[in-house]
Amino acid sequence: MEENDVTFLQEKLSRLIHEEVEPLKGGGAQGELENLKHELERMRAFLRVADAIEDKDKQMLQLVNQVRDIAYDAEDVLHEQAQIRGNKFFTFLGKIPLLNSLWSKVLVKRNYHLASDIKAINSKLSSIIEQYQKFKNVKSKDQSSSSCYDLRGDALLVEEAELVGIDKTQNQLIQCLVEGETRFKAVSVVGTTGLGKTTLVKKVYDDFVTKEHFNSFAWIHVSERFKIEEILKDIIHQIFTTISEPAPQGLDMMSRAHLKAIIKEFLGRRKYLIVLDDIWSIDFWNAIRNSMPKDNCSRVVVTTRNPEVASAISIGSEGHVFHLDPLSETESLTLFCKKTFQGNPCPPHLEKIVNQILIKCGGLPLAIVAISGVFATKDTSKIEEWEKLVRNLGSEIEGNGILQSMAKILLMGYGDLPHHLKSCFLYLSIFPADYPVECMRLARLWIAEGLVMEMEGHTLEDVAEKYINVLLNRSLIQVAERTSDGRVHSCRIHEFVREIIVSKSKEQNFTTIASEYATVWPERVRRLSIHNTMKKVKQDKNLYQLRSFFMFGVQDSITKASIPLLFGNNSRLLRVLDLTGTQLDVIPEEFFMLSFLKYLSLRDTKVKFLPSSIEKLQDLETLDLKRTGIAELPEEISKLKNLRHILVYRFEKESYMPYHNLEGFKAPKGIGQLLSLQKLCFVDTNDQGGGILQELGKLEQLRRLGITKLKKEDGKVLCSSIEKLTSLRSLNIHSAEEDEIIEMEHMNSPPQFLQRLYLHGKLEKLPDWIAGLHSLVKILLRWSQLIDDLVEPLGKLPNLMELQLRRAYNGTSLNFVKGSFPRLKILLLDELEELKEIKLEKESVTCLEEFTISRCLMLERVPEGIEHLRGLKLLQLFNMPEDLTKTINRTDNGEDYNKVAHIPQVYATNWKNSYWERSVLSRGNVPSRINNDEAGKSILSD
Repeated sequence: MEENDVTFLQEKLSRLIHEEVEPLKGGGAQGELENLKHELERMRAFLRVADAIEDKDKQMLQLVNQVRDIAYDAEDVLHEQAQIRGNKFFTFLGKIPLLNSLWSKVLVKRNYHLASDIKAINSKLSSIIEQYQKFKNVKSKDQSSSSCYDLRGDALLVEEAELVGIDKTQNQLIQCLVEGETRFKAVSVVGTTGLGKTTLVKKVYDDFVTKEHFNSFAWIHVSERFKIEEILKDIIHQIFTTISEPAPQGLDMMSRAHLKAIIKEFLGRRKYLIVLDDIWSIDFWNAIRNSMPKDNCSRVVVTTRNPEVASAISIGSEGHVFHLDPLSETESLTLFCKKTFQGNPCPPHLEKIVNQILIKCGGLPLAIVAISGVFATKDTSKIEEWEKLVRNLGSEIEGNGILQSMAKILLMGYGDLPHHLKSCFLYLSIFPADYPVECMRLARLWIAEGLVMEMEGHTLEDVAEKYINVLLNRSLIQVAERTSDGRVHSCRIHEFVREIIVSKSKEQNFTTIASEYATVWPERVRRLSIHNTMKKVKQDKNLYQLRSFFMFGVQDSITKASIPLLFGNNSRLLRVLDLTGTQLDVIPEEFFMLSFLKYLSLRDTKVKFLPSSIEKLQDLETLDLKRTGIAELPEEISKLKNLRHILVYRFEKESYMPYHNLEGFKAPKGIGQLLSLQKLCFVDTNDQGGGILQELGKLEQLRRLGITKLKKEDGKVLCSSIEKLTSLRSLNIHSAEEDEIIEMEHMNSPPQFLQRLYLHGKLEKLPDWIAGLHSLVKILLRWSQLIDDLVEPLGKLPNLMELQLRRAYNGTSLNFVKGSFPRLKILLLDELEELKEIKLEKESVTCLEEFTISRCLMLERVPEGIEHLRGLKLLQLFNMPEDLTKTINRTDNGEDYNKVAHIPQVYATNWKNSYWERSVLSRGNVPSRINNDEAGKSILSD
């Protein structure tokens, strides 16, 4: 919380004193407010000390909770005062000469009441200060929570690249799956949390031998609180995806028996591999096993921590059990050095200390990765600091069970965080288990909550990104998805860690989670996160200090009766309202009474209209209306001077399209007055002329800009505006029609720090200024229909990592000359209708890792010189001529087979078939980041 809320209150106090109280005399409020500011400053110092020891001393924890409550009480008082002074009716009365004197007397009287309320608060704070003196000399220590929950396995914490010593087990598991018995078999992988069960099985699941042996696949994460109907539907969707067919209609209405029958009938005709990840009890297996046909050589792989579950499953299906063992001393050291010393050997003067650390970790990859995240930030020259940390680690862990040890280690990374980052980390307890969190969304939420500290020379969004990197480096959160240039697009938190911070968040009354399993609420709810159902929501006085409200996976409609209870006077101090994906058709008027709201998300709702009442939300910073029906914003939006992010667009997914039928919004006049805007996507310029485009040039803080339906005649005005946006990092432009020319050559001084450029529309020529953008990491050209050489101007960009050409080039040949594209990692060529050959000279595109060619029907051979790309990990040929796919097929004695034999993964489909013509040529597991829907996600999520 705590210090952040006090800081937030201090800022509000200063504003109230100078703007509201100082102009009025009498009542004594000003003096009491000044005293409160002084007391709160002392409280901040107290909270910094208490932060590290509150779990150790229950009395200190009680004092911290009291400070938190008093801060909220003070904010309530100030809010009431501000609301009275901001009331339009009373302001109107004050302007009438005959009533002016009466109004002044009313305000003075209010000052007396305010002074009385604040005096009572100051008295409470003084009492806490007196108690605090008793603890003043207590030495603050780093600590870890003793809460520990044995949850899902380890794959999300231990990345594939970080695992060591599993090759032998991996090969044995593959052999068990593809060789031997011709009957059905269930194989169990069992081991303690942190040993790498899920990661091992994922490597086997993605292995080329496995993919060639089976023809239907499904990967199901089970978890403790499974819903069998949802699991069955997930299996159906996945197995039908393997044959590129849609799942049967009406699954949601089917009974459990009907769902099982569909699975059994489908799998009965195929050789399948299904992974059931993280089974907690034999009950789940008993509920699902009858849907698996047993009359062929198919396989089911189960991961579990419970040996009894593994044994029962294997005995019942005549299968095998693989027990995973801890890492050896050598393997443990290798993993620790990789994470802590960036793969370098351990410094000799730290060998003894590192050996002590690894003994404590007990050979668990999860524990090693977690603790190395703490030590990686320590100065290797300060031996005493390392020794002190090891001593503290030993005293915390010694004598406890292995799961308790892991919890201590993981939370030690938390205990070592700066105070402001602890709140940011606890904030992740809001999200459901196994929920990928978009980093930009998380950053905007942190900012709205006041959790991000200002840093000179950086935007708040930049600082939030630094926070995310700190949490990643300490292995407290994990990367869920990266963009092509290495940025973290989304993150997740391991369930084991999540349960610990949920417990800690509950202890500190940081977040209240309402679900079918969480029924106990605190006396005062600060942040409310509703998971899956509204039935457990208590619409009572507990919500009167509510600051943030979230809903996840709730299918219940928000009724008219519940709106006043949830968003009425009880929630008047709400800062964050996130109703993403809820059943909402119309925005309730009560939302516009939330005058302190900073973050409003109605993403993925059915809302179609944004009323002019939005002007009441003067503190609003983020307005997220993605994938709603809203196509126009009211003029009143231009009065919200604090807006930093406007996201209004929707699109349809279509095979081989990043997005289809992208729709933006009609921007109102005056949008150029929103000088704090960082992100604006997507502005529909159709029928608005150059006026709106000219206004965009005023938004000098803009970092991401999206334009739709641009007409040729407006290109010059747009270029003029873009030149003024010196902070721009991402530019995404769509023409009004596919054949509409977008004139983008009218820029002499483009934003020099532009990193991502997307141009959708016909280009008469490639704009000259693109070649001078040395910060560019990604370019997408679509519908460009260019004839001139693209390699020469684009190949010299020093930092370009991803290039996508989609109907962008009408030439017959692409020649990648020596030295071109020195850092390119991803190359996608789609629907280049005239392209007949691709030449890759030696020492060109030397860093290329993923190469995708799709729908280039005139291409006769695989790229000449592809054998030179020794770092290429993935080659994808989608819907290509049949003759071409045969040239790389070993079974057809393909003449080009040897050219691509070194590539770990090669996928190919020909134009006549929708199935994989070829699977994998050699071992490896490098997932593509630019297949169909993924391409659209990476573009639109910038």
